[in-house]
Amino acid sequence: MSKAYIIHENEEWTAHLTKRMRELELPYEEWHLDQGVVDLTEEPPEGVFYSRMSASSHTRGHRFAPELTEAVLAWLEQHDRTVFNGSRALRLEVSKVNQYTALTKAGIQTPKTIAAVGKENIIKAAGKLDVASFITKHNRAGKGLGVQLFHSIEALKQYVEGPQFDEPVDGITLIQEYIKAPEPFITRCEFVGGKFIYAVEVDTSEGFELCPADACQIGDLFCPIGEEVEEKPKFQIVQDFHDPIIEKYEAFLKDNGISIAGIEFIRNSAGEIYTYDINTNTNYNRDAEEAAGQYGMLELAKFLGSELAKKKLVQMK
Repeated sequence: MSKAYIIHENEEWTAHLTKRMRELELPYEEWHLDQGVVDLTEEPPEGVFYSRMSASSHTRGHRFAPELTEAVLAWLEQHDRTVFNGSRALRLEVSKVNQYTALTKAGIQTPKTIAAVGKENIIKAAGKLDVASFITKHNRAGKGLGVQLFHSIEALKQYVEGPQFDEPVDGITLIQEYIKAPEPFITRCEFVGGKFIYAVEVDTSEGFELCPADACQIGDLFCPIGEEVEEKPKFQIVQDFHDPIIEKYEAFLKDNGISIAGIEFIRNSAGEIYTYDINTNTNYNRDAEEAAGQYGMLELAKFLGSELAKKKLVQMK
C-alpha cells in the first residue's frame, strides 16, 4: 500500500505529526536523511512526500542533511512524484538571502539587509547599512542562530573580533536593520496546504531565539519558549486574526511551491509589517494550541491524508 513519506532529520520535531498520522490510521514512513544513498537508477515508490528538512540540522550533527535532501527531492521530482515542500521550499529554508529576495520580488516588505562573508566585510556592511540599531543573523539558521542586537559599530567590532563570534555554517552573516516594535512580540502565521490556519503572538522580551517546538522546552536553554507557571505564556494563538498580509503570504507560498510553513513578521511603531523569516519545517507550541483548541499537526496529518485519498491510495476516516 502506498503511503505518506515524511522526510526529516529530527525525530523530536516529527513525533507529534506521526502521532496524529497513527490516530487517523494513515499509512506513513519516515525517511531520516542525516545520511543515506540516492540510487538514481531506480524509481521512487508511489505515494506522497513531505519534506520538513531543517536549516538548523547542523546543530544536531547532521551537517549534510539538507544537501542529501536536495538530492532526494530532485530524484522524486524527476519522476513526477507528489512532493510537498520540494526543492524550491528547501532552497528558501536554507538561505535567508533567498527568502528576502523572493519576498521582496513578491512585494512583501522585509528589513534592510546586507549579506557579508569575512569579518572585515561584516563590519563594513554595518556601516553601509547606516541605521541606529541592527542585528546579525546566520544566513542558514533556524532557532534564531547567530542573532545578536547591536547599537554601535564598535560593539559589533568587539563581537566579531572576539571569542564569542558565532561563525555561520555557510560563511554568510546577515546584517539587518533592527525593527523596534511598540510591544515586545512578533507574529507567526501558520499555513497548511498553502492556507492560513492561525497566527500566534510570541513574546520576545527575553531574547530572539524563539523556537516553538516542545523539544526546545527541554533541550535548548537558549530557546526561551516559556513555562506553564508564567502569568502570560510566551506563545499565544490570536483568536480571529485578520490582516491583508495573509492574502499576500498565501499567494507567495503558492508561487514558490510551499505547502506547509510558518511565516514571521514584526510591526514597527507606525504599524508597518516587516516579514523576516519563513520556516518550511514549521513547529507548533503544544501549550498555545491546547489553550486555543487548534492543532497544527492534526491539520497537517489531515492534509496528507486528503492527498493520499485524492490518489485513491487510502480512505480517510
